[in-house]
Amino acid sequence: MPLSYKNIEPLIISENNSFSKWLGYFGLGIGVLLLLVSMQMFVNIQQLLQENNPRKSGEYDFISISKTITNANMGKDNTFTASDLTALKNQPTIQGVAPLISNKFRVRATAGDIIPFSTDLFLESIDNNFIDTVPPTFTWQPGQMVVPIIFSSDFLEMYNVFAPAQGLPQLSPKTISSVNIILECSGPYGTQNFKGNIVALSDRINSLLVPKSFMNWSNFRFMQDTSVHASRVYIKTKDANDPKLISYLEQQNYHLNKEKIKFSRIKSILQNIVSALGVFGILVIALALMLFSFYLQLMIAKSKDNLRLLLTLGYSPNWLAKSVAKTWLPVYLTIIVGALILTEILHLLFMQLSFVNAAHLSFVLNWSVWLTAIFLLSLTLFINLSLVKKELKTIL
Repeated sequence: MPLSYKNIEPLIISENNSFSKWLGYFGLGIGVLLLLVSMQMFVNIQQLLQENNPRKSGEYDFISISKTITNANMGKDNTFTASDLTALKNQPTIQGVAPLISNKFRVRATAGDIIPFSTDLFLESIDNNFIDTVPPTFTWQPGQMVVPIIFSSDFLEMYNVFAPAQGLPQLSPKTISSVNIILECSGPYGTQNFKGNIVALSDRINSLLVPKSFMNWSNFRFMQDTSVHASRVYIKTKDANDPKLISYLEQQNYHLNKEKIKFSRIKSILQNIVSALGVFGILVIALALMLFSFYLQLMIAKSKDNLRLLLTLGYSPNWLAKSVAKTWLPVYLTIIVGALILTEILHLLFMQLSFVNAAHLSFVLNWSVWLTAIFLLSLTLFINLSLVKKELKTIL
């Protein structure tokens, strides 16, 4: 009869003190479940927060920052210096930096007979690749009397809110482009009127944007000033909710729109929670494997005489070690497959929650969860085989 583990199983396996064995099974199951669930929830949180933070331009987020004004620095120069901009550009989480250049001359705007309204304005300019909507007409050359303007969508909404109370007509996005705006630009070195033409609306930048060529020319023409001192800077990043980016900006005492990064703190808290669950799961798995090692030592110690007899009869130590270790393969496989099934169930329940917009989430567990389950199965079998070989050496 060929050698078979079933022939020698009664000589080795003892049902005495099986409490530690079943306690180890339970601990291993709980640990594996916690680890797999925490990994899947981590992936779900990443995908949900990314979906709820829609990007205005492909794969990048654009957010504005300024220096925080406090009682201590009021009245001081709180603009961004060249070294500030260089430090921002050198950050690995930032892919681009563009200062918003503002007018240093006075600008007064009137809208003619259609809208009997007159006010002082501020104008700004920025690199075109930071603007979400840039029509071909958004250009200006010296001598051109028409200045193209990109108007903030938020400003238009604000105007339409207070316009009826002031007896002014409300404007649609299409109508506003037909409004004639007279820009009276003045400074110590002269005064000149231009016709402003709104050519687009911006959802990203809350400002009145003009081409950089006009801004640079006008600052020199009316103020004889070509220096760049930006109070606001836009940064381009792959993830505006990146905790590393938010931490850096806060350390530099930079102010940023909290609405733009409202998911950052939620993301950080949830990720810390699921990470803690994952770490706890790893500790439980480690304790369960330690308990298994004690059980193996006790089992082999009780079967010492039988094992010596088997070795004397010619059974190979390696074959004997593998035969003993593979006894737990069905148990480990059952535990890990059961943990995967429970993780899938919890994942589907998570997708059914009313406050979760899970339309873009996959019904299948993430590939990292499957890979971790395979790794845990291989790890437990390897550890058991190593422990059995080690214990067999002690009885040789």
